[in-house]
Amino acid sequence: MSRNPKILVIRFSSIGDIILTTPLIRCLKHQIDAEIDFLTKSNYQDLIISNPNISEVITFSTFPKTIDVLKSKKYDFVIDLQNNFRSLRIRSLLTVKSYTFSKNNFRRYILIYFGINLLNNHIVDRYFKSVEELNISNDNQGIDYFISNKNLKIDFNTDQEYICWCIGGTYEQKKLSVMQITNVISKMELPILFIGGESEKKISSEIINSMKCNNVSDLCGETSIDESAYLIKKSKLVLTNDTGMMHIASAFDIPIISFWGCTKPSLGFSPYQANVKSETIITELSGRPCSKHGKYCRFQSDGCIKEIDEDIIINTVTRLLK
Repeated sequence: MSRNPKILVIRFSSIGDIILTTPLIRCLKHQIDAEIDFLTKSNYQDLIISNPNISEVITFSTFPKTIDVLKSKKYDFVIDLQNNFRSLRIRSLLTVKSYTFSKNNFRRYILIYFGINLLNNHIVDRYFKSVEELNISNDNQGIDYFISNKNLKIDFNTDQEYICWCIGGTYEQKKLSVMQITNVISKMELPILFIGGESEKKISSEIINSMKCNNVSDLCGETSIDESAYLIKKSKLVLTNDTGMMHIASAFDIPIISFWGCTKPSLGFSPYQANVKSETIITELSGRPCSKHGKYCRFQSDGCIKEIDEDIIINTVTRLLK
């Protein structure tokens, strides 16, 4: 294969999945001097718009408009890291060679329902596997996240030492409870900063109002993705559910404590090559995942993550801050 190929990478969503493509993108850029365009949904473009390894971020609109734009680019090949009907249709219409990421649905089914792990690798490794024909090797430099310093407006003192707590999650079953978080915070000495989307505002407000303490700040729903990343980068420690912000946190050299219930690291979505002090805290109810994305729990309707002992969290935080 000639150097300097023009490549289209497809990944429409979500935060974590897109962030986890960055090791492959970096290696494609540096090892074969590729010109890389990235196709995604418009609400995710800010995740990669500042990535210097990407030439252009293209946002999906309608099929006719998107295909017209893509055909004009004259790509040498496509790397489909989404692998759904929409990306298949795009690949077929572009009529160039393509490489496709395997979702390993059968192996995930075996793990979830029988506890037999035939995956045994991270999703980043599966991304690399999809292009093994190109002889691209993983440089093991971890995740990339590039923060644009333009228009950062943060109403919080980042010069102090603080703990950043990402309290969000796609589903309720993937979140620690208000009581768990409140009990942990009551034993913490460092200031706590909540970050998350607008949907987390109700929970964060409930926690702060119930505690009536002044060492907790709440910026849920008030920061851009870059501002949230900056707050994570400047923190002493990150606490997080299995969520997209967890993967952004792994781009920075900061210890991460991640909480797992319905989903498990064995599915291949743990913080990738994060700070060596990082730890995972997993519910003891089951060693296997309850569901693929954490929407369903086999033990309780609100998720087995609610069974994580707060003392384990407190002891882990205390140990990592020493």
